[in-house]
Amino acid sequence: MNQRTEISTLGEFGLIEHLTKNIELQNASTILGVGDDGAVIDHFGRQTVITTDLLLEGVHFDLTYTPLKHLGYKSVIVNLSDVYAMNATPTQITLSVGISNRFSLEAVDEFYEGVYTACNKYGVDLIGGDTTSSKTGLIISITALGEVAPDKFVKRTTAQKGDLICVSGDLGAAYIGLLFLEREKKIFMESPGVQPDLEGESYVIGRLLKPEARKDIIEFFAQQELMPTAMMDISDGLSSEILHICKDSNLGCVLYEEKIPIHEEMKKAAYKFEIDPTACALSGGEDYELLFTISQNDYDKLVLNEQISVVGYMTEPELGSHILTKGGGKHPVTAQGWNHLKK
Repeated sequence: MNQRTEISTLGEFGLIEHLTKNIELQNASTILGVGDDGAVIDHFGRQTVITTDLLLEGVHFDLTYTPLKHLGYKSVIVNLSDVYAMNATPTQITLSVGISNRFSLEAVDEFYEGVYTACNKYGVDLIGGDTTSSKTGLIISITALGEVAPDKFVKRTTAQKGDLICVSGDLGAAYIGLLFLEREKKIFMESPGVQPDLEGESYVIGRLLKPEARKDIIEFFAQQELMPTAMMDISDGLSSEILHICKDSNLGCVLYEEKIPIHEEMKKAAYKFEIDPTACALSGGEDYELLFTISQNDYDKLVLNEQISVVGYMTEPELGSHILTKGGGKHPVTAQGWNHLKK
């Protein structure tokens, strides 16, 4: 039987010391990390980007099928993705967790193992946070800091008419991964002896449980001296996000269904649920890809990167926001993205 250490045996300071004892700082901008009343950072004349996220058990994640190590990893990634979406480089995070007494120290260690794996992969320092007890399950709050050369950050409000609309990677797979896991959970709840049948679905499930942030795209922009005119990450589905950019930049858009990047594995998986893959790409969410607009003059540079797809262009606001389907139809883009506040 696995050993179980009650967190209460360590006390709060003992727990923090236990979880943070092996941190090695990776960024020159981190002057003072964990261990004092506050951390000290100095970005040496660069501008600082700050973003924060709250993740609640039962709303944002389900521990029935989310391994704690994956959850730790993903919690960091979703914040780093927001920093990259500003065209910045993430450098530090703070992490606060509310833990109920059903979690052992070993379980918390597993969660932190995922956190540190993500920090090491993306070269980010964990510089502080808080732990507290929670009556209602696991609560995770992460704040990420990043740095960017003065005025090189990219907002949502600055797209221009005629700009190309681009996305990185492929869309919709995380949503299909969620459908598979929810299906298997339901079967398991009804008959606990049944082993989950997720054969062959590792791509879509991986996209949900272990997403990556698009550091490579931001590095590509820097190498090519490309500057998107507007950008955000895709956490709620393509249609919801492009409507944010349209609204904030006071423009319309045209998307082409056939240009939306969809992975072959996702397509096959969607057909198993008898769902249209395009609908998943438009309304799915949790892909953590980048959506950005860029001047048509930069098209020649864009095509050097196979990870970038041009899916449409920005128009004058009077024309509204539309998608042209493969069959030649024209439909308004509607935001049916994931809404955590729906009852």
